[in-house]
Amino acid sequence: MACNASKTHLLRAIAKRGYATSPRPVGDASAINVNVLENKLVVATADATLPVSRVSIVLGAGSRNEAYDALGASHLLRLAGGLSTKNSTAFAIARHIQQVGGNLTTWGDREVVGYTVETTADNVETGLRYLQDLLQPAFKPWELKDNSKTLLDQLSAVTTEQRAIELVHKAAFRLGLGNSIYVPRFQLGNLSTETLLHYVANNYAPSRAAVVGVGIDNNTLSGFAQTLEFPTGSGSGKASSASYYGGDARKDTAGHRATVAVAGLGGAASNHKEALAFAILEQTVGGVAATKRGNSAGVFGEAASSAGGSSTVKALNASYSDAGLFGFVVSGDSKDIGKTVDSLVRALKSGSVSEKDVARGKALLKARVLAKYSSDSGLIKGIGRQAALTRTVLDADTLIAAIDGISQQQVQEAAKKVASSKLSVGAIGNLANVPYASDLA
Repeated sequence: MACNASKTHLLRAIAKRGYATSPRPVGDASAINVNVLENKLVVATADATLPVSRVSIVLGAGSRNEAYDALGASHLLRLAGGLSTKNSTAFAIARHIQQVGGNLTTWGDREVVGYTVETTADNVETGLRYLQDLLQPAFKPWELKDNSKTLLDQLSAVTTEQRAIELVHKAAFRLGLGNSIYVPRFQLGNLSTETLLHYVANNYAPSRAAVVGVGIDNNTLSGFAQTLEFPTGSGSGKASSASYYGGDARKDTAGHRATVAVAGLGGAASNHKEALAFAILEQTVGGVAATKRGNSAGVFGEAASSAGGSSTVKALNASYSDAGLFGFVVSGDSKDIGKTVDSLVRALKSGSVSEKDVARGKALLKARVLAKYSSDSGLIKGIGRQAALTRTVLDADTLIAAIDGISQQQVQEAAKKVASSKLSVGAIGNLANVPYASDLA
């Protein structure tokens, strides 16, 4: 017997709605509106007629703000994003957001922590209702204890490449930007409710925060932002200025492989042109392979190939509000890793880029920018971080024009800056043949 279910009004309506909400094509970057409220809270929205609305609260509470006794606090903030607040239980948050088909995620890095809620456009008020509660966390001791296994699982899932990047930050900056984005194992179980609440009170401030949205009207989001209640006395904490030192941070482990990150001074986001020059340089020397499991292009790929072995390498470019790192991360057999690192350091210190390389780097960078601005999940993180740290946001067209405006000489100066700086080395694995930073001078 034939089924007539597809002829019902309900399913027909769902089908029509699905056909009417096709995703934006790649390259269709949204225009961005930015305004600053009286309390210095930045509100930014990307124009888009979408079936799904995404809203983020981004706060300057990353790991660089942690004191020694609070190391790992930002990691616990990311973990506690769905736990109870002073106004709502964890069950209520999960139940009500899921009932409207929504999703709540947390993310962060060394400078910011972000909370993002995704709902259908007609249920955005429910998402905003529980998003605002996250500014008043409770950090109930029993909930933190119940999530200790999740914390251990997250630490166990950190890749050796990421661990090497954490170590090179430690070698480069010691404190502040040298703090890991992951909680140290010696801090497990030591971060109390009082410590976390104190950290929140010091770092959740409107002058260091932003509310950003994709698929939501700017007036609606501005009205929501005006209702946000930040912790009492917030903003007394402030990250110290970054100081670059250089040196070594190493962790020996068993096995026959090693992962090594080597970096020198990069570009700070506050110096927009220099940061863009380093971003172009990253693509020029070999940011990522053009094909899956392919070899990196540029001088880094050539240097790794000339050294022999089966090492994999990619460029490392980390740009923060007042400092930056630039270098490479390489993984390979411990027998060959020393030779490969030496070859890559020579390429890093060559300080020479051709006009053809710069043109290729610009094309690759513009493609990455357009891909990020065309993806709603990538866009909201990008504009959220910009808004929280720089208090403004560049739209895709402005950013593309700025990339085109960077000259070969500016990229050359960026290359010479890292070539002349003291190097930092972060290494993990069998390090018998890994050179120290002093050997790479």
